[in-house]
Amino acid sequence: MSGPASRAVAVGFGLGLLKPAPGTWASLAAMLVGWAIEHWLGFTALVIATLVATIAGFWACWAELNDRPGEDPSEIVIDEIAAQWLTLLFPAFGFWMRDMHMVWPGPVAAFLLFRLFDIWKPWIIGRADRRGDPAGVMLDDLLAGLFAGVATILAAIAFHGPIILQHMFGG
Repeated sequence: MSGPASRAVAVGFGLGLLKPAPGTWASLAAMLVGWAIEHWLGFTALVIATLVATIAGFWACWAELNDRPGEDPSEIVIDEIAAQWLTLLFPAFGFWMRDMHMVWPGPVAAFLLFRLFDIWKPWIIGRADRRGDPAGVMLDDLLAGLFAGVATILAAIAFHGPIILQHMFGG
């Protein structure tokens, strides 16, 4: 059931055709676009964009890979896009709660940590990757995005926690 629309979505409207490392290029572009969405349209718009990319990603992966079990071609990058935006939701939510937009280095940390978990594939991320079906193509990246989002928040706490405590207790 592959067609031009599912192909365009699957390859991230051409990002998956960039060489080398199309997943990294797609993640970088997604980080920049996601950051812009959050800055110009707000946190809610980033949530909606993430949901749309995730649903579109499952559809496109199914359309492109349903008759090709076990394949996860490098040019399919909608999974990186959806997962990178999922990762960005974590720092974006923290800033949104403070009535602010994301600032450096939150989005950059989210990008770097997502790439780490997406390449490393620890624990259930690797298990999802080994499913060998179109859903697994999306799930491993979404799990990597979830892990990276949590790691981004933990890194922010580790960095900012001592500063906040110092200001609170006059140190």
